[in-house]
Amino acid sequence: MGTSNDLFHGSDLDVIAKRYDIHIDSIIPYASNVNPMGMSPVARQALLDNIDAVSSYPERDYATLKEKISNYCGASPDKIILGNGTSDLLRLTFDTVKPEKTMIVGPTYSEYTRTAKMFGSVTIGYMLRNSEDFELDETMFVKALNDDIDMLILCNPNNPTSKLITRNQLDIILDACLTHNILVVIDETYIEFVKDVNLASAIAFTRKYDNLIVLRSVSKFFAVPGLRLGYAITSNEDFLEATNNSKIPWNVNSLASVAGVMFEDEKYINLTKSLIQTERNLIFSAMSSRKTIKVFKPEANFILIKLLKEEQTAHEVFDYCIKKGLMIRDCTDYEGLGDKYVRFCFLKPEQNDNMVNTILEIV
Repeated sequence: MGTSNDLFHGSDLDVIAKRYDIHIDSIIPYASNVNPMGMSPVARQALLDNIDAVSSYPERDYATLKEKISNYCGASPDKIILGNGTSDLLRLTFDTVKPEKTMIVGPTYSEYTRTAKMFGSVTIGYMLRNSEDFELDETMFVKALNDDIDMLILCNPNNPTSKLITRNQLDIILDACLTHNILVVIDETYIEFVKDVNLASAIAFTRKYDNLIVLRSVSKFFAVPGLRLGYAITSNEDFLEATNNSKIPWNVNSLASVAGVMFEDEKYINLTKSLIQTERNLIFSAMSSRKTIKVFKPEANFILIKLLKEEQTAHEVFDYCIKKGLMIRDCTDYEGLGDKYVRFCFLKPEQNDNMVNTILEIV
């Protein structure tokens, strides 16, 4: 059985199954933040039809895949860098830029700090506050910037707070960072889940600011974390040249390249957006009136909740849920949060009803 010290990542289903003596297939993963619709049917069929692609090397320059990504997100193919997921691209960025000091806006995904330390970069945390609903005040934020900072990392929308920094805010931040010669890395892993991606994404700003790198992943929105495909977009020619010279050849596998047709599956994309938007509104409405929790209004496909009962901890709620086969995220290990926060993602309607009812039973 689990103990009060156990903390699990959203992908740790096998570990949890053993720890709690639950069959892995009976666990519903509310901690993984993956699209509940599963893989694009178009991509699934393409993979089935092209399984023999693994017997050949992929295109050396990935021209076909880059063209599909270009049409999907509006960036020029020559400004796109492919990687084995965003973690790979993050490491490539640190290895190329070699920043001495990196500012990270938190509470956020721990991989940013871990990668920075791996490459010897000193991290500076800019922690947003629960009392301000984890919203960024760009006027105050730019005052914290200085010439000693080499890189700034933003997750937008942010994990685990599900908060979005608007385009107007980003414009102010990017302009200030340009003045201080700070490279800005924006992780948009969850951007396609927001209400209007075109009004939220920073990709258009890559044409205005050459101190900007935008990271994207297919793991969450397209529900294919096992394919390990991510892409970066930038207009910084020095960075493009350096990464092109240093990256490992064929760093994206043949099947990931074949699955690029998912970017053209408009029916799947639109159905996903509609489902998440509807469920996001319903869940927030159903939970926000409960006085024993604080529910932070979500912009992505997951929601953060603070437990207000003095004696109640995140692990207690996690433990209660997992014994019912519902795996949520205990956010105790997120720097800047603590043992009062839990997170869960939006799945299909009946699953969401079950999740909400279960949480409300214990809080």
